[in-house]
Amino acid sequence: MKKTRNKMRTKLILTLAAALIFTIQGFSQSNADAKQAIFPKGEQGPASNFTGKAFNYGLVANDSTYHTVVGNVYFEPGARSNWHRHPAGQILVITAGEGYHQIKGRPIEKMRKGDVVKCPPNVEHWHGASPNSALHQMYIIPNTEKGIVEWLQPVTDKEYNALNKQ
Repeated sequence: MKKTRNKMRTKLILTLAAALIFTIQGFSQSNADAKQAIFPKGEQGPASNFTGKAFNYGLVANDSTYHTVVGNVYFEPGARSNWHRHPAGQILVITAGEGYHQIKGRPIEKMRKGDVVKCPPNVEHWHGASPNSALHQMYIIPNTEKGIVEWLQPVTDKEYNALNKQ
């Protein structure tokens, strides 16, 4: 009986230690992603367009010469954009962290540092951080004379969590 209790106690201690190490590694990874950021955090995006906290830092303002907007968005873990579309499309370059992207009617795709994602013109989509990692993405919106963005409805928790059910 005493041996069984000692084994159970040892197993419990090992399980708790493993959980603590996993939590610390996840926290360290999130902090490492923040420290690896190329651009400043920027201004927090409006709650009407994002679930959770997302911060925008503009790099290239719209003008009549280049007709292009470039910036960086930092998503805290679990944060995401609403569904939206761009009249001329959008290109995302993932510079740190891990996140998700979905085009309406298609499965959610994972995004990681180094990935490049093309969002087609006038197609509804959303993007944001995974639940346990921050995400830094540079966005490029070309041909802004056609318009920049049309914000739509929030991404539901069910839609956001659908990746885990695939």
